[in-house]
Amino acid sequence: MNVCVVALGKIGLPLAVQFASKGHQVVGADVNPAVVEQVNAGTEPFPGEAELDLRLKQAVSAGLLTATTDTAAAVAGSDVVVLVVPLFVDGEGTPDFSHLDAATEAVAAGLQPGTLVCYETTLPVGTTRDRWAPLLERGSGLTAGRDFHLVFSPERVLTGRVFADLRRYPKLIGGIDAASAAAGRAFYEAALDFDERPELPRPNGVWDLGTAEAAELAKLAETTYRDVNIGLANQFARFADRVGVDIAQVIAACNSQPYSHIHTPGIAVGGHCIPVYPRLYLWNDPEATVVASARAANTEMPAYAVDLLAEAYGELKDAHVLVLGAAYRGGVKETAFSGVFPTVAALRERGAIPYVSDPLYTDSELVALGLPPHRGEPVTAAVVQADHPEYQALGSADLPGVRALVDGRRTTDPARWQGVRRVVIGG
Repeated sequence: MNVCVVALGKIGLPLAVQFASKGHQVVGADVNPAVVEQVNAGTEPFPGEAELDLRLKQAVSAGLLTATTDTAAAVAGSDVVVLVVPLFVDGEGTPDFSHLDAATEAVAAGLQPGTLVCYETTLPVGTTRDRWAPLLERGSGLTAGRDFHLVFSPERVLTGRVFADLRRYPKLIGGIDAASAAAGRAFYEAALDFDERPELPRPNGVWDLGTAEAAELAKLAETTYRDVNIGLANQFARFADRVGVDIAQVIAACNSQPYSHIHTPGIAVGGHCIPVYPRLYLWNDPEATVVASARAANTEMPAYAVDLLAEAYGELKDAHVLVLGAAYRGGVKETAFSGVFPTVAALRERGAIPYVSDPLYTDSELVALGLPPHRGEPVTAAVVQADHPEYQALGSADLPGVRALVDGRRTTDPARWQGVRRVVIGG
């Protein structure tokens, strides 16, 4: 098949490479000329994705993957179009469809009869049928379900391990009609590799959920569940702090039987998914009080971590505090909704002088993010914001003068912090 992947970001490019690895002719469309140039040269635009560098070079050298900025032309020559354009949400939880609208209009301009169009970007329920179908129809003069197929199939992968997750998890699909779903199933069965070992806990492959709306809800539900679970764990941790209990020990005990799966509390919930998708769900279902409360509980955690620091250190006014980790999670160079930003803000609100360091970021990159880099200035307190593996070996000898440490991820070794007031959340 001829396949067009729209948006060559951290999910879209690995998808394009995966489709090419199955022998399909793939064109990646992206609005960024620099990304297009790098892909055509076989150079990964962003480091850190397992398997991508080698597999990208193989796909490009085999002539199975090219890139372009002309989305309409790429769509015109394709049997299948997969969109992975980001959807942003403002501070009030309202989705900003502008980028996806523009991409959909470009797809419509090149759309041909018989084409399968798949949206993989996480969406509010009803968006595929009620927004994309009319937009595609207006721009193409074709009718969804009659002249072209339309499917929603959520991405279910994490950056850094996209190819492994594509093999590991069932591929969910939902069409606007049965014919669209059948076309979607046929494509993904021919474009993905599935780990189908009999000892796996669930059947693998393509799962048709019956409607686009069901597939949209499945992605929102599985991610919102994680946010709610973390919110509950964070509330347990804050109570444990008040009564002097180690919440990690309690959670391990609870999770020793199969009916409990309490997640890990921590200083922040970051990334493109968990902080965002519950807001998309709430946009559909504003009466979901459990979801709203959990989102609020998680949003409060950076300020709570700074409160713990103040209790351990004392007055924070004019204190020089090092925040360890700009990334939203360990080992990943990404700051989307990272807890570093509200942590720095909370420190400043208390009059502290914050600095930030991260093994994955240069000083100039931190400055570009609006963060104050640590250039060796003496500090007297520290907060661990990201669980980078480098911090496991960090100790008081590395930060002389530090009197108090709040480890928001339980990643440091307490034996290395003798003489320092080390505090963990829920501990």
